[in-house]
Amino acid sequence: MIETVVSANMLIGEVMRVKKNHLAPDFPTGKEKRLCIVSGIHGDEVAGQYICYELIRRIKKNFDKLTGIVDVYPFVNPMGLEAQYRDVPVFDIDMNTLFPGSKDGTVGEYTAAKVMKDIEGADICVDVHSSSVYIKEIPQVRVNSDVASDVAPYAACMNVDVVWIHPSSTVMEGSLAHALNEIGVKSMVVESGVALKIDYDYSNQIVDGLFSLMKKMGIWQGDVEVQHKPKFAKDKDVEFVNAESSGIFLPVAKHSEYIQQGEIIGRIVNVLTGAVEETIRSPRNGIVFSLREYPVIEEGSLVARIFGGAHE
Repeated sequence: MIETVVSANMLIGEVMRVKKNHLAPDFPTGKEKRLCIVSGIHGDEVAGQYICYELIRRIKKNFDKLTGIVDVYPFVNPMGLEAQYRDVPVFDIDMNTLFPGSKDGTVGEYTAAKVMKDIEGADICVDVHSSSVYIKEIPQVRVNSDVASDVAPYAACMNVDVVWIHPSSTVMEGSLAHALNEIGVKSMVVESGVALKIDYDYSNQIVDGLFSLMKKMGIWQGDVEVQHKPKFAKDKDVEFVNAESSGIFLPVAKHSEYIQQGEIIGRIVNVLTGAVEETIRSPRNGIVFSLREYPVIEEGSLVARIFGGAHE
């Protein structure tokens, strides 16, 4: 099967070519370290497009400060981007379940294999994501616990608010980050904001973090600006708050702000009767680092995540 893919991947006959922006010093030595930035695995994650643009723009503005290689892959799922659709259109496949892919597999698997092959040999890869349309996230890095000792020192440079270390049992084996870590490319996932929107403050915060990471890798000699030192979180530090009712969610708490145990996160209301079906309170002190963005809610839906200390 032949898939026509624009910009990120191009099929000529039956040959796929991965298209990227390759930024390297004018006079390479062959010993440069290499950073890869991947965005747009999900077609509704548009903030990554701005992050890639701004990163490239700033590098070109001070190109003489670049002493290593930066490869930027702005949109791995361009058809999804054009359709404003999270998965690969027509096939309805989540691209981030297909890695490491297969050259003899489906179109999606073949695409994943080509991307993997192109990134192979890099020192570090940052996979840039937004959240879904339902939940807004503060800037964070997510790291698999199996590789945390190697990746966490780099994640700490990323100018995010939280570095969330996930147990290996909860990490999707078909994700790009998992597949790259398996072949020795230190990989981390950056997540922030919400799908189909660009939060420019959050996005610029991540761009600053990427330059900080480049500085640590020794591939950027320019100035960097870092204002956020992340807190490290494990699953025990994160409380998932789910709805017990259906209706419309009206938030009271502010995204990214501190909340105390017992304070109101929001209310679920019945628009037919005008009744408050549920008042949702924080189960602990902490930061509201995930908050419901899409107001229509069903019983069991995730409303918020609170990062902080134990129950009090």
